[in-house]
Amino acid sequence: MKGFILVVLGVGLLHCASAATHSLRYVYTATSGIPAFPEFVTVGLVNGEPISYYDSVIRRETPRQDWMAKSEGPDYWERETLISIGAEQTFKVGIENIKPRFNQTGGVHTWVNMYGCEWDEDTGVTKGFNQFGYDGEDFVAFDLKTKTWIAPTPQAVITKHKWERDIAYNEQRKYYLTQTCIEWLKKYLDYGKSTLMRTVPPSVSLLQKTPSSPVTCHATGFYPSGVMVFWQKDGQDQHEDVEHGETLPNDDGTFQKNTHLTVTPEEWKNNKYRCVVQVTGIKEDFIKVLTESEIQTNWGKTNRGANDPNTIGLAPIIGVAVALLVVVVAVVGVVMWKKKSKTGFVPASTSDTDSENSGKGAQKT
Repeated sequence: MKGFILVVLGVGLLHCASAATHSLRYVYTATSGIPAFPEFVTVGLVNGEPISYYDSVIRRETPRQDWMAKSEGPDYWERETLISIGAEQTFKVGIENIKPRFNQTGGVHTWVNMYGCEWDEDTGVTKGFNQFGYDGEDFVAFDLKTKTWIAPTPQAVITKHKWERDIAYNEQRKYYLTQTCIEWLKKYLDYGKSTLMRTVPPSVSLLQKTPSSPVTCHATGFYPSGVMVFWQKDGQDQHEDVEHGETLPNDDGTFQKNTHLTVTPEEWKNNKYRCVVQVTGIKEDFIKVLTESEIQTNWGKTNRGANDPNTIGLAPIIGVAVALLVVVVAVVGVVMWKKKSKTGFVPASTSDTDSENSGKGAQKT
């Protein structure tokens, strides 16, 4: 779950982020060997917020935001359902075609495609991306500039050559990502502007399990997801002995993030340490100075309660697991893939799987 959210939000480690950068992403995931889970799932996301969902059990495209349900009628959802049904068949064939290349038969396997576009509202700059992963590793990605496929593994070379032969299809994919995708992104942003364009300031706390444990700066309840949580020592950014956690969603649609500082009590008592939180679209910095009175801990207490630093932040994560259960299969594929990925996103066009009709008609609007 955590890895998936990090991927779809694309949160970086710069101290500033553009509030005007918006994204539309689709994640297609085919699986085999996972009992009681759908064999195929699609999830659509705008600015990291799920907007649509399909799987091979329910076999229909469904809205995941009220504003999507209100803005698009039955024709839209029927059309999207037909597209996903077509993609389902293509992806199922694709995963079976790839297995023999790795000398595989049974076992658990994932075949994931993530594609979409980004638009900077201030500069007008747009980006397209499309990448495939198999069993947690990069498989192929489309280079938007050259309209060629990048194959980082020998098993993907046959797919690269097959897809590069379809010149007309690759041209169409480029047009989708540079034109059509951007148009739909802007339309979805207009549909959900009251939600997607809002800003919510964070609540910031300093947590510590024991006096010898790292001090955690916990920022939660903020929106949008673009955030920087970093430590400073005597006014200078502290990079050593700092560990950044991933940005995670809360069950109320906001986000949370932890950054851990390993420092002795003697050190922070003799120097000025502070945690700084910056949220995209909010000019104000949110700061907590590391002092003994600011640290929340249950060290020495026999009964743990709601304020236990071991449990703070856990309830939102549990809520997320329930709220986002519909994307669990996509999560499995993307978490495995991106935790191992070496190349990252490549500017791209899109296609679907390693079948003779890969991607034909399977592109979402």
